[in-house]
Amino acid sequence: QVRLVESGGGLVQAGGSLRLSCAASSLIFSFNTMAWYRQAPGNQRELVASITSGSSTNYADSVKGRFTISRDNAKNTVYLQMNSLKPEDTAVYYCNRLPNFSVWGQGTLVTVSS
Repeated sequence: QVRLVESGGGLVQAGGSLRLSCAASSLIFSFNTMAWYRQAPGNQRELVASITSGSSTNYADSVKGRFTISRDNAKNTVYLQMNSLKPEDTAVYYCNRLPNFSVWGQGTLVTVSS
């Protein structure tokens, strides 16, 4: 069964922090590179950060130094710690495998006010 459940979004002021969580089914999570994506209104979905099964990470230039991706293999969960948030980080955030499965979760909305 394919399952992706994102949580942790909310409204935060610029400069603030949020921590997103994503619980995934083992079918998606186990031994796979996991990633966070985001989609802002009117924009295409974009890759934000990824983490391999061995915990090597990569980040989009726009979030490098501010966001940290991590994973708990025992819990099939991936996290995104977001610091120094900017209004342009406002988006619905999704997790998925990299490359992504065709099935997506509902996402979690992050709104950063100026």
